[in-house]
Formats: sequence, structure tokens, C-alpha cells
Amino acid sequence: MSRVSIAKMREAISRQEDMDGKKYSLLGIGPMSRPVIEAAFMTAKEKDFPLMFIASRNQIDSEKFGGGYVCGWNQRDFVSEIQIIADKVGFKGIYHICRDHGGPWQRDKERNDKLPEAEAMEIGIQSFLEDLEAGFDLLHVDPTKDPHYDKIVPLDLVIKRTVTIIEAVEKERLGKGLPEVSYEVGTEETSGGLTEADAFGDFIRTLTEKLKAKGLPMPVFIVGQTGTLTRLTENVGHFDPSTARMLSETAAEFGIGLKEHNGDYLSDFVLYTHPILGITGINVAPEFGVAETEAYLMLETLENFVYENGYPIMRSGFYKAISTEAVNCERWRKWMVGDTRSMPLEAVFEDEKLVELITQTGGHYTFESQAVKESLAVMISNLERAGLRPYEIVIDRIKRSIARYVECLNLEGLTTKILANL
Repeated sequence: MSRVSIAKMREAISRQEDMDGKKYSLLGIGPMSRPVIEAAFMTAKEKDFPLMFIASRNQIDSEKFGGGYVCGWNQRDFVSEIQIIADKVGFKGIYHICRDHGGPWQRDKERNDKLPEAEAMEIGIQSFLEDLEAGFDLLHVDPTKDPHYDKIVPLDLVIKRTVTIIEAVEKERLGKGLPEVSYEVGTEETSGGLTEADAFGDFIRTLTEKLKAKGLPMPVFIVGQTGTLTRLTENVGHFDPSTARMLSETAAEFGIGLKEHNGDYLSDFVLYTHPILGITGINVAPEFGVAETEAYLMLETLENFVYENGYPIMRSGFYKAISTEAVNCERWRKWMVGDTRSMPLEAVFEDEKLVELITQTGGHYTFESQAVKESLAVMISNLERAGLRPYEIVIDRIKRSIARYVECLNLEGLTTKILANL
């Protein structure tokens, strides 16, 4: 199927909503691994809904900026491999490739190194340009993770940087005759800055005025803080429906859709309210990586069962490999709470329960490490020899996690409706 732009898709969804009185919230899926991408395509094929793959710069980026932890893919590899996976499962529907939290300081190392603004902005723009040339459909422009500010970056500076970035990307796009790209603006990181009605409205109004003055495209989505916050394997925030409605209605006044981030682990009830409240999209990422990790850990338990019941196998040592790699990579710190975030590694390894928790929440960061890949291959082989189909078990676990969002967000059958309204 030819690609449908996100802007055109949202227009078609709006027409459908007017026709049947039913609301829809799109789902952005973090491309945590090949199995997550494959499970997403399989679920979308079965349930007929459009996909958005949302890649952070830590996940997918140019080698010159440090690459990414997802399969080592740069932007061109990512676009190419996604198409290969779509073809593998026979997916013919709508999917979009999106940059999540692109811009300056959006890689952990850039933030930790406290790069000066000019250098960080240049790197952020260059990364966007590689997104553009690779064929990304949406760019989330988020210049708010500035290590030189304590928590909140002033909104006027966020606006100035956002306009500068979009102007630079559009100049390159037009100069090279590349297809139109959609934009997402704002961030959940400006908690306290974009949650009040007046501040949120002023931000959108000022930003759109400055974009129009320069002849630049309007954003398709704006991120608003609805109270969600992902930590460990739960949503520890406090979803506020009144704030969500206020933000969505304010964004709609400017023809922009409200996008919620940190949607992982929300209850079915809260998710069912999202379309009603006018939330046009929700991003979910670590939950799907955790679903895959938990599936592997269950397979390791099955492998132990197979061994203990007399099958002539040599156990893979998978848990030892993934737990060691998960702790040592230290990416888990961002998902922890309290003093655990700053615990030295030696103390962590002495706490068996903490190691288990870190493995569960941060195992997906290690899937491409050599030790994990080798032990996983042995475990898969052992289980296949015992008559099981381990890869299918993993895919099924991820599909179940995705399917919950499809149901709650009214997504099933949406692709057919979109195509009928183009």
C-alpha cells in the first residue's frame, strides 16, 4: 500500500468521527526489538489498525552520534528492516515511522557531557536530517532536555528552538525535493510548564504564529502532560482526566491533536477514557520490551523443567547472561525510584531481588549483547528439541500486550475506515 501521511490520516479519522460519533486514539509503539516490530505488524494485520513506530535517539540514530541499542540500526537500516519485517508477515496496511524525542541533548551521552547549546542544536538538527533522508514520516521536535537548566526550560526558549529546528529541516527538505514530513512538538518533560490551560494555550498560540510567519508547517501533534509517569513496571503517575480534556480541547482549537507519552501500564479503564477525552494518540514503549523480556524469562524456566525431566541438553545460562548485562548497562536507572537510582553496581549485584527487578525492567536494552544473543540461541534450540515453539511463544506474549491497547483505544478496523475517507 502507498504510504498515507499522518496529517492525511488524522483528517480521515476526524471525518470518520464526525460520521459515526465514535472517537479513536492512535497508538505509537516503541520499536524495542525485531520481535516487538513483528508482533506489532501481526497484530495490526489481524485487527486492521494503523501503526506508528516511535524511535528515540537512544534506540535508533546515526553511527556518528553513537548509534542505537535496537539492533545497532541507523535511520536507513531501521526504515529498510521495518519494510522487510512487514513483507515477512504480509502486512499491507498503513504504518508510519516516527522520531520520538528528537533534538538536542536527546541522547543520554549528550546530556551527561553537558554539551553547549550550539553544538547540541547542530547535532540534533543533523540527526533530524538523517531521519528525513531515510524516509521518516513524523519528527518529534523536543528541545527541552537541557542539562544547563534545573528541570524546566523556559517555554519561550522551547518555542525559539522548536522554530529554529523546523526551519532548518524544512529548508533541507525543500532543497532536496523530499516528501512532506509531519511534526510533533512539546514534551512531557515540561511538567509544570505545559499543564495549565493558559500556559498550554499560550505555548501553542505563540508557536503556531511564529511558524506561520516563516511559512512553516503546523504540527500534527502536541505532547501534553496528563499525569502519566512510567517507572519500574507500572505507571506511578496520576492520570488526570480533567487536565487531559482541557489539553485536548485547547489543542483542537488550533487543529492540533493531543499526544500522550508514558502511556505504559495504564489500566484498561483509564485507556478506555482516552478517546472520550479527545486524546488523539498515546505512546507506549518499555511495556512491550518488558513483555518480551518476561517471555524469555518464562522460557528459561521451561528450559530448566526440560533439563530436570531428563532431556539431554546443556542449559543455556540465559538468566545469568541477561541479568549481568542488564545491571552492567545501567540504563535501568531511569526507570527506578528513590535511592535505588544511585546504588553502586557492587551493591546491586548483592541484592538478588533487585537484580531480578532490573532484569525485568531493563532486559530489553541487552538483546543485542553478544552474551545474551548466544545464550538465547542455545535456549531456543534446547526448547525446540523438546518439541516447543519458543519464538511463537514470545511473539504471542508481545501481541497480547499490544492487543489490550488496540481494544481500549477503539483501533480495530480503523485502517479500512481511514482508506474509505481519504
